[in-house]
Amino acid sequence: MSDWLIYRGAGAPHDGIEHLPPPPPWRDFDGGPLVPPPAALDPASERRLGVQRREASHHRPGETERELVNAALYLRRPLLVTGAPGSGKSTLAHSVAYELGLGRVLGWPVVSRSTLRDGLYAYDAIGRLQDLQIARAAPPRPAPDGAAGEAADPDDEPGGGIGRYIRLGPLGTALLPAARPRVLLVDELDKSDIDLPNDLLNVLEEGEFRIPELERLAGSASEVRVLSDDGARVTVRDGRVRCRAFPFIVLTSNGERDFPAPLLRRCIHLHIPAPDKERLAAMVRAHFGEGAAERHEAVIDRFLDREPGDVRAVDQLFNAIHLTQKAGWTDQDEEETRRRLTAELMRPLDRTR
Repeated sequence: MSDWLIYRGAGAPHDGIEHLPPPPPWRDFDGGPLVPPPAALDPASERRLGVQRREASHHRPGETERELVNAALYLRRPLLVTGAPGSGKSTLAHSVAYELGLGRVLGWPVVSRSTLRDGLYAYDAIGRLQDLQIARAAPPRPAPDGAAGEAADPDDEPGGGIGRYIRLGPLGTALLPAARPRVLLVDELDKSDIDLPNDLLNVLEEGEFRIPELERLAGSASEVRVLSDDGARVTVRDGRVRCRAFPFIVLTSNGERDFPAPLLRRCIHLHIPAPDKERLAAMVRAHFGEGAAERHEAVIDRFLDREPGDVRAVDQLFNAIHLTQKAGWTDQDEEETRRRLTAELMRPLDRTR
């Protein structure tokens, strides 16, 4: 295997990220202060990677897949991953985080109503106003030496203030200044409205964004602690979040729309073909254990037996195998039930009948 590969697709954690070369001069960022490293993989990654993370040990990405993942790591560019539903686009982000020890994957599932602000941060202005009203209606705080008391103000509390009402989104958290890149999965970007891909351009190019509510306080409070998507308190300086290590960003698309050229220019494009029998067998072993692919070879073959242009997702195969295992069909009549339900569960997604 080539020595230049940081992500090797080996399915086992290693220290390869420590050997990642410095970024290109035009992708070198200097954000600070550094935030603590993230927590380890969470249950979402556990589900993606399979029971006891067997998906990581069985997953063997192809040469092109490995090379383009590493190109994105070296160049500090987002990875735009396209492919049919169930081809492993989202799992790739979790696989990279697991193998390189980059901690919890930040997830941003995009829908038609998603905006750039949703990914960056949220400010609970109504909650802050309500707390201020409650505090000012409370009895004055006692003052020392018999001096007149003053009304409580949440903004005067240590560690409180406006920062308690700001929470960074998944993209905003990924751009925090960290020693190692965070992994961010922006899932199904093609589901967004027409503006979001263009709105992402500046953030992805500059590796930073500003929080106007905190910029206005820069003169009196240069550092404010806010809540991250991880649930941790982090420091934002002068109302600006700027990365140190550019995050490993995976943008997935099912190919339902074309993206603007400026976005494509800023990304490394990887197309994942529909999984073949060998890769499907590895996925089945990951989720159902050793020997499962051999026991259910007929179901895998039936999944692959489709008309040109038919669309099937790997989840359909998993559903059919799980139902077969749990139902315990054995006699001839039940075998007919198994065949019929398997056919229904694996019906092409682009057909209603």
